[in-house]
Amino acid sequence: MNTLALGPQWLDPDFLIGTFGLIGVLVIVFAESGLLIGFFLPGDSLLFTTGLLVTTGKMDKPLWLVCALVVLAAVLGDQAGYLFGRKVGPSLFKRPDSKLFKQENVEKAHEFFEKYGPKSLVLARFVPIVRTFTPIIAGVSRMNYRSFLTFNVIGGSLWGAGVTLLGAALGNVEFVHKNIEAMLVLIVLISVVPIAIEYLRARGKAKKAEAAVAEQAMAGGAPADGRRGRHAKR
Repeated sequence: MNTLALGPQWLDPDFLIGTFGLIGVLVIVFAESGLLIGFFLPGDSLLFTTGLLVTTGKMDKPLWLVCALVVLAAVLGDQAGYLFGRKVGPSLFKRPDSKLFKQENVEKAHEFFEKYGPKSLVLARFVPIVRTFTPIIAGVSRMNYRSFLTFNVIGGSLWGAGVTLLGAALGNVEFVHKNIEAMLVLIVLISVVPIAIEYLRARGKAKKAEAAVAEQAMAGGAPADGRRGRHAKR
């Protein structure tokens, strides 16, 4: 099976799985879920390819076990990110840029977390780079741990098991095998759909709020205009 080379060979999902097996997949999922050094790793395409390989028999592991371990790695990765954020705190925002660290990524994740709150832990799972920094920002913000754990498990399950099962479901489809490169690109594009939906929903609410404020302002101004009219007649 040939996969799409979106970067160096060591970032190619087929190469990573063929070289390191399931253990490599779990390590990468853990690192991308909450370690600063993991933001560039191919999480979505890796999980999709893993599910596909399980279905085609090229990975000799039960699908249920693979999904369970992937979810566990994803949840523990976010847990590590949260604890790291709580320990490092605001100093993370003062850290200078380097080849593997960009302050811009932290700021984007912080804005994302501030905008969507706890549910950002679920939405961010499907957005490369943002999913790495969001649990860290949750720790920096000292988010309630019980809420963090709840949304962490939900997000880790939907992403970890969901993308893997998607690859498994499509694993026996001939069209997928012939167009695996396009499928991996599609997975990346689909990953931003939840954010687009949430953005449009938030934008709609903002417009409604602005309209309500404008109506209140007009309603409040009418009596005043009327009083001014009466005073003018006198």
